[in-house]
Amino acid sequence: MTRTRIKICGLTREADVDDAIDAGADALGFVLYAKSARHVSLARAAELARRLPPFVTPVLLFVNASPQDLRAAAGALPQALLQFHGDETPAQCEAAARPYLRAARMAPGLDLLDFVQRYASAQALLLDADVETYGGSGKVFDWSLIPPSVPLPVVLSGGLNPANVTDGVLRVRPWAVDVSSGVEISKGLKSGPLMRRFCKAVRDADERRAAS
Repeated sequence: MTRTRIKICGLTREADVDDAIDAGADALGFVLYAKSARHVSLARAAELARRLPPFVTPVLLFVNASPQDLRAAAGALPQALLQFHGDETPAQCEAAARPYLRAARMAPGLDLLDFVQRYASAQALLLDADVETYGGSGKVFDWSLIPPSVPLPVVLSGGLNPANVTDGVLRVRPWAVDVSSGVEISKGLKSGPLMRRFCKAVRDADERRAAS
């Protein structure tokens, strides 16, 4: 068993970036989708990402971005992992020629194993709630929709918070967890204490898994 990785998404402020790193996050997400309440410009994302120490990965979240925007992002943050959260096809994800995460909206009836086959070039699959917006809704999906075996690393997302993430780790046993609204005081503004509680809850779940 390896430890569960932690991604905190939707960072917009220097203090929140510093607090997330201090809390123990492995990756920080910056939303480059203009319609999101957590949106930052590419220049702002690059500025915030400069605060990251080695081995903390910046993740750039896109929703149906143009090829030009993807090329600009790859040039500005060549070390970043890309996250596709819209209706991007496998070819569009691969055209960026960068390591990427693919988000899957967990609606009843989704054939997740077929989805994985289509996006087999992804580094991991991020499982999120099926909502009208693209993530950050705070809604938990039915974890029983996840097949027992998924051929890609799974990132559990959708409505996670310090109170339920331990249960999520123990039940789903994901490779990583992803949180945004669950550690916020308002949209785009994170809480240092909540981020620390979230990371501690993940570590507690790992200890319980190791002892079982």
